[in-house]
Amino acid sequence: MTFSFPSGITPTKRVLVIAIVVGIIAGVGSLLFFEGLKWGTAFFMGYLLQWAYPVEGQTVAGISQWSEPHSLVLLLPILIFGSLMTGILVTQFAPEAEGHGTDAAIRAFHGDGRIRRRVPLVKAVTAILTISTGGSAGREGPSAQISAGFGSMVADMLGLSPRERRIAMTTGIGAGIGTIFKAPFGGAVLAAEVLYTRDFESDAIVPAFLASVIGYAIFGFFEGYTPIFAFESLVWNVWQIPMFLLLGVLCAMFGLLYIFTFYWSRDQFAAAFKRYNLPMYLKPVAGAVLLGIIVIALSIISPEGEMLGLASLGSSYGFDQLMIYSMVPLVVLILLPFLKILTTSLTLGSGGSGGVFAPGLTIGAAIGGSLGMILHLVAPEYVPLASVPVFVVVGMISLFGAVANAPIAVLIMVVEMVGSITILVPAMAAVGISTLFKGEKTIFQAQVETKAQSGAHRGEYDRKTLERIPVRDAMIPREAVITVSPADESLKVPDLIATTGHTGFPVLEDDRLIGIITNRDTRTTAVANGMHQFVREAMTPAPSVIHPEDSLEDALAIMVGQDFNHLPVVEKESPDRLVGFLTRTNIMKMYAKSSHPS
Repeated sequence: MTFSFPSGITPTKRVLVIAIVVGIIAGVGSLLFFEGLKWGTAFFMGYLLQWAYPVEGQTVAGISQWSEPHSLVLLLPILIFGSLMTGILVTQFAPEAEGHGTDAAIRAFHGDGRIRRRVPLVKAVTAILTISTGGSAGREGPSAQISAGFGSMVADMLGLSPRERRIAMTTGIGAGIGTIFKAPFGGAVLAAEVLYTRDFESDAIVPAFLASVIGYAIFGFFEGYTPIFAFESLVWNVWQIPMFLLLGVLCAMFGLLYIFTFYWSRDQFAAAFKRYNLPMYLKPVAGAVLLGIIVIALSIISPEGEMLGLASLGSSYGFDQLMIYSMVPLVVLILLPFLKILTTSLTLGSGGSGGVFAPGLTIGAAIGGSLGMILHLVAPEYVPLASVPVFVVVGMISLFGAVANAPIAVLIMVVEMVGSITILVPAMAAVGISTLFKGEKTIFQAQVETKAQSGAHRGEYDRKTLERIPVRDAMIPREAVITVSPADESLKVPDLIATTGHTGFPVLEDDRLIGIITNRDTRTTAVANGMHQFVREAMTPAPSVIHPEDSLEDALAIMVGQDFNHLPVVEKESPDRLVGFLTRTNIMKMYAKSSHPS
């Protein structure tokens, strides 16, 4: 059923209606999803496994009553059941519900802005099955995809324009994440920040604020408004700032390990099942079996091993709370980042359904907790025990803020989740350093650099204006183009990307164009073949090209249709003679200049 806005309603009022409707739906949807997770976890982990698991937000006295399962023998069949049901539902009804939902929501935004109506329900059910049966995953990814799906439904229902559809989807992402984490401000900012690596979806920020507040009000009415994590005190001093900078460097290193392991695992599972022609619905089961074996083996080794294994299951928020209370042994803190990266990669890389936010927080919390505890043991006068929880919380922020390319949003979200603004200064220092050291890598591969690379903004260009502008007027002329040789070492390309800010370069041999190499080429070849030696091995040969007399409309059509950000410009008569280079940013700048002449 489709409804239409009255003809006289202003664009501002239309956006207001979108925000209100999306906020209400996201609030109710997040509440139902959260309740499903609670009941599912209580049944599988509490009733079947007989595990008195720790819960976030409990007092020290309350959480200290947690205890290990009487026997872990049932963990493996519980994991297998959840992963098998997830695999069947995903493969039969909604393949896009596989993995972490945030990336799927981002990809839909940059695509046609549509999410199939069945996806929110399938994502909710499969995420509940994955997380509540012990799979290492979080609830933010499913919340983002579920609420973005609601935004897409609202767009269909109200017959929205492409721009309004974008706003509805982004608003849904912000409202869903902000609601389920009781962080409406951070959720709204995350929706605008997480779509790009170097840009911001400014049109969506104000309606996302409104929708997040509405969703938060609905959710909090039933679940309470207290922050997710409880703490006794957060104590730090200015002399500890260098130590927080060190924490930022460590989080950047573990962030890169997290990204690499996650996508390497995904590729290995996909390749193995394709190679041996195995049923794809069994792929999540393979990851679950490996996860279960690891946890059970650790429980046999020692009590600390059992705690380490249990801390790697599910969303791990209860163990984050234990770390905030300094109730986790140092050996567990040191090993947990490695194990949580592995178990998350096994769960989601194999096709389980859930988010990467909660595991990222646990990885960062353990890094911060272990560093804080070591510093306390070495120099208690500089790092008293009361300061260790600050390292835990700052680790959460600096790890995931970096890997998500959303340092501002994650900073705000975690501050809301702990209910204290006092950690802003050390958190800003750590997340700034971790983001810079982490570089261009991202846990959300659907992110694009700027609006110029987003298909969602393709409709903002007036075709007639682009058709009037020849490529030669916008291109970088040949003498200013940075080129590489096929005989150059491949390590030269990442260095060029870092120093110039460009992400693609023509490859010339004897002054003839033979290929193009981009940051995407270097990443793909490195994953497939290990470290390569020469540009020739990594480049894309015989690249798509454009001519100086062609229009910018022709160039943009090629870029959008083939998902390119760059096009070599060559002469028609000599297709291997480079005369310039054109990027989406060049098109955007020339379009803006032509549309608003000075």
